[in-house]
Formats: sequence, C-alpha cells, structure tokens
Amino acid sequence: MYFLRLNGHSSTYFSGMSEELEDRFLQFALEARKLCFLLQNHTINDEYCRQLLRSSSSVGANYIEASDRLGKADETMKLKIARREAKESCFWLRLVYIPETTPDIETKRAILLDEAQQIKKILSAILLKRG
Repeated sequence: MYFLRLNGHSSTYFSGMSEELEDRFLQFALEARKLCFLLQNHTINDEYCRQLLRSSSSVGANYIEASDRLGKADETMKLKIARREAKESCFWLRLVYIPETTPDIETKRAILLDEAQQIKKILSAILLKRG
C-alpha cells in the first residue's frame, strides 16, 4: 500500500502493483511477438499467432488497468482477466505449429510456455492474497 499526500493529508490507495511485474509482463508479450514473427512463414499459425499476440499483451494491459484506482472489485476483476489471458496464452502456445527442423524455435516456445505458466501462478497468488 502506498500513500499519496494531497494538501498535507495522507490518503491511501491500493497500489500493490509492481513495476517489476509490469516489466515482466511486457517482456512476455514482446517475446511472444518475436516467436510469432519467426513463425510468420507458416500459414497454419496465422490465427494461432493472432490470438497469442492478443492474449499475451492483454496480461500486462489488464494488470496495468488493475493499478488504476477503480475500487477493489474492479481491481480484482482486472487481475482475474489478466490471469485468464495468461491461461489462454498457454493454450495458443501449445497450438502453434513448429517444424521439426527448427529446434531453436521449439526452445523459445517452451521458455514462453513456462513463463506463461509462472505468470498464471503469480497472478493466482496475488488474487489469493487479496482475498
């Protein structure tokens, strides 16, 4: 909880949001974009990558929106949406087609999938802590 000083008076507001997590979620979206760029020559991945780009970037966007002073219920809902988008990112990462001749791309996918699962756990822990 952070304190904001207005006209000499302290006012509290929820800002349990972490800049470190914001950066981590941004990096996740950027890495998903890089993966999709590497897969652009495979038309089978067009829709999967489109969905992955939406869900991976939505994690951070909803997390940032949760930091707005919306009230606890709205903040909780935005965090739940961010968690749901992380779950969805896991799904799209599992679906993308990666040719067997590109093990380096498969490694990138595995790393991203692990990160999506970690993000999902982090957001679940935040929600559990919030009650």
